[in-house]
Amino acid sequence: MSHDTLRRPRPVKSGEQTPADRPARRRTHWSRRPNPLAGIGSVLWLAVVIVPIYAMISASLTRQDKALGNNALKPPTDPTLDNYDTVLHNGFGHLLLNTVIVAAAVVVIVLVLCVPLSYVAVRSRTFWAGSSFRLFLLGVAIPAQAVVVPLYLMISKLNLYDSLIAVILPTAAFAMPVSVLILTGTMRDISEEMYEAMALDGASTTRMLFQLVVPMTKGGISTVVIYSALQAWNGFLFPLIFTQSDGPRVLTLGLFNYVSQFGVNIPALLASVVLSGIPIFAVYLVARRALVNGLMGVGGK
Repeated sequence: MSHDTLRRPRPVKSGEQTPADRPARRRTHWSRRPNPLAGIGSVLWLAVVIVPIYAMISASLTRQDKALGNNALKPPTDPTLDNYDTVLHNGFGHLLLNTVIVAAAVVVIVLVLCVPLSYVAVRSRTFWAGSSFRLFLLGVAIPAQAVVVPLYLMISKLNLYDSLIAVILPTAAFAMPVSVLILTGTMRDISEEMYEAMALDGASTTRMLFQLVVPMTKGGISTVVIYSALQAWNGFLFPLIFTQSDGPRVLTLGLFNYVSQFGVNIPALLASVVLSGIPIFAVYLVARRALVNGLMGVGGK
């Protein structure tokens, strides 16, 4: 009897299930089972998210004299864009530009520093690499309020007070610990065989970083981009402490000043909130899939 005869598999009879088919059908059966509790929970969560957004947009289209008398969930009977016009003609464009500059600069600084640092923390086994990684993790437990006075003294000594750099540098510094934690988690998902294959091809450390690690950690990088951008976009403490004039003022501080500027003009204030949320929401729509993958810990795979 030849070896080919021994290796020939037994023919499967008509209608017979193989062991490989049974688990697949079982998984398909469980995946198609309806889950009414999850559906009800999803609808309730959607209502929690959508209703405040709808009320805010509806109020921003309401005239000032009718803002307090109408039901918040009732659509405006006479919608108007005057509130948006009021906001756009009171320096909103300048505030938006400053915020975009701060967010973009923070994202660039975080990526340029955190991607190589996370790569070294994952691949290197030296004492200094491990100590640096633990030092960055220690930064997660330090609140910004605890170091605002030393930061103020440092920025004043460097003659950076009342400038955008005074907002960019601390914001990037406080976004880096969580960014390093996210990136190291996604980089550890890359198998050792991939590194060994590139090493056999003669790839250098820099080539491995840009041709293997960066493409395989797109999910983690997208998560870091959105996280650091949100930190810069929503930051209020650093602009409040480190800026004074109207030149380097950002959106969060501008919205704070709108309360006294517009007085009881609630529709104008809500219109400015709607306009300030559009850019960061657009960024989320573009990178939402990679963001979800990064948060699930699957990296770019």
